[in-house]
Amino acid sequence: MDPVVLKQIMSLVNDAHTIIVSSVDENGYPNSKQMFKKIHNGLEKFWFSTNTSSIRTRQFLTNQKACLYFVGESNGLMLIGEMKVCTDNESRRMLWNEGDEKYYSLGVDDPDYCVYEFTSESGNYYFNLEKHIFNIEELIEGAISSM
Repeated sequence: MDPVVLKQIMSLVNDAHTIIVSSVDENGYPNSKQMFKKIHNGLEKFWFSTNTSSIRTRQFLTNQKACLYFVGESNGLMLIGEMKVCTDNESRRMLWNEGDEKYYSLGVDDPDYCVYEFTSESGNYYFNLEKHIFNIEELIEGAISSM
């Protein structure tokens, strides 16, 4: 991928405060929700915190197919992959912040607190009426080989 395009993509991801997260419901229809960006590892992995009891959690437990969408002023990025629902202590502590008690009154061990781990498979970046479709694995391999 062109290094300039990759830089634009990473700038969009790093500057985003929220991300549109899409799941698939029991009837096969897409469902989207805006979520706060927590942490990420490049374009490969993203983590979010939410309620175990949420509709989206039930959907991801049934069907892990997911999509993230980043909205820029004149560009956009769609990442397609799978969303894992994590309830292990390590994942929950990784995202826990002081003040989260207002959402999860029992603290980091609240049974209604879980973490989503999104793993990207492919992406589509839109800018200047052009789209750049890419495979995450190939993008990572290309970055490693250019070092």
